[in-house]
Amino acid sequence: MNVAQLLNFKGHDVATISQERSIADAVGIMRERGIGALVVTGAQPPFAGIISERDVVRALGARGAEILTDDVATLMSRDVVTCTLDTHCSTLMGLMTKERIRHLPVVDAQRLVGMISIGDVVRARFEELERDRQELLDYVQAR
Repeated sequence: MNVAQLLNFKGHDVATISQERSIADAVGIMRERGIGALVVTGAQPPFAGIISERDVVRALGARGAEILTDDVATLMSRDVVTCTLDTHCSTLMGLMTKERIRHLPVVDAQRLVGMISIGDVVRARFEELERDRQELLDYVQAR
C-alpha cells in the first residue's frame, strides 16, 4: 500500500496554522481536532515547518508556560521530513522509525496534499495483515 491509497482511505485534510499564531493557539487546535501535529504555513510554499505535541511538551519542560505566548515559528521544526503519494508504507515505517517522527506531510508537485501519522501506517499494516490472515484461512479451509 502506498501513501495515495492511505489518503484515499483517511482523506486529504491537513490541519495547518500560521507561523505568526501563538503556541497556545496551536495547542488549542490540536486538542480540538484530536491530532498530534500541525503543518505551519508561511510565505514559501508548500509550508514553513511543523509543530507537534512533543515540541510543545519539551519546550514546556525547559521554559515553562511562558512559551504559550510565543509565536509558532519560534518552536516549529523547520527541517521537515516529507513523503510523496508514491511512497510505500514499508518505507514510511522505516523512515518514521529512523527519524523518530510521528507525522509526515505529503507533498506532490510542491503542494501539500495530506498528512500521514504513525497511527495511519500502523492501521494500514494491521488491515493488510488481517487480509493476509483471512486469505490463508480461506485457502486452508478450502482444502
